[in-house]
Amino acid sequence: MRLKQVALAIMLGASTASHADTINHANNPTEWVGTLFSGSEQYSNFYRMEEIFPTDKVSKSGKPVEWPVAEAIKLPETYSYEGRTFATKDFLSQTESSALLVIKDGKIRYENYWSTGGEDKHWLSMSVSKSVVSALYGIAVSEGSIESINDPASKYLPALKGSAYDGVKLKDILQMSSGAHWNEDYSDPNSEIMRLAHAMASGSSFVDFVASIKGELTPGTFNRYCSADTLVLGLVLEAATKKSLAQYTEEKLWEPLGATQDSYWIKDNVGHTMAFGGYNATARDYARLGELFRLKGSFQGKQIVPASWVKASITPDAPHLMPGKRANSDSTMGYGYQWWIPEGDQHDYSAIGVYNQFIYVSPDYNTVIVKLSAPRDYGNTGDESSWREHETIELFREIAKSID
Repeated sequence: MRLKQVALAIMLGASTASHADTINHANNPTEWVGTLFSGSEQYSNFYRMEEIFPTDKVSKSGKPVEWPVAEAIKLPETYSYEGRTFATKDFLSQTESSALLVIKDGKIRYENYWSTGGEDKHWLSMSVSKSVVSALYGIAVSEGSIESINDPASKYLPALKGSAYDGVKLKDILQMSSGAHWNEDYSDPNSEIMRLAHAMASGSSFVDFVASIKGELTPGTFNRYCSADTLVLGLVLEAATKKSLAQYTEEKLWEPLGATQDSYWIKDNVGHTMAFGGYNATARDYARLGELFRLKGSFQGKQIVPASWVKASITPDAPHLMPGKRANSDSTMGYGYQWWIPEGDQHDYSAIGVYNQFIYVSPDYNTVIVKLSAPRDYGNTGDESSWREHETIELFREIAKSID
């Protein structure tokens, strides 16, 4: 742990500063997983996952592209959520923000770092990683490594035969509609997501884990958030391309996007990648994915992801995927191919990870926002009061519309 760095860190306010006496410095996966969703601080860990887990490096681009910088904006002092007004500064402090980056028309308009964050500090994205996997799928399908998303996952990964994923179309898995039996309650120590966390801690084979999952619902009928779905997508992608996720990310995304810093994928002890939440990169490089999708798969004039794939990724195409409260989903947000579509008429969408990680895209305002965070109380209540994801979207909407 870089104690000097923490001591000198810029804090957002009194509540954040008071966390300095409760440093949680994990030395291995077991120590770290044991503190998740326990109320322990996490900013001491999220920026250095490669010191805790086995990882594969994704090298920065050989032709790095720096973000141009335009006139800096001030953040709105307040935003509204559920009929109430809240202070932006308080929210950023309460969610223990490490980075906030706002890009409009491809130019940086606001950038700030706190705690252990920094321009060159890569940060654990949690489930924002799922949207990275989505982009890689679009490329793999366009190049023929994956013939069709209507193919069953078990076609590419025979180890899935007999599991919940045997015969299930890749499209249903991309849309979190696999029908697998799953509970993603971070406050329940017996939930499947916590079993997966323990598999992470032990370094157990991810293939063995997903092969043990049983089916429950008819695939393609119910939108149930399931991190194992993305784990399967990653394993299938590695099998289909015959490359690790790190190699494929470097070749197909990080190099053409002009990434300026190395990034890292967490892996298990036998080399399989933690596709559902194990990507680590800087805020500026995460923003490249948002800008890529805002520009319909193009970056610096080069088509990297097919525009048709980008459109499909952010367009719910069945009743169980539409935004709004519905009986055939466990969320009120809509869902595409590993991207969230909030309620309302804003046409925005977002990659979202636990502990308040975001790549938010507002096509209406030509804006991309990245927020990296480590709120220690995340998931303690098992509902929005500690997730604060819908609230974060409302803050982002206020920021996007406030920029001239």
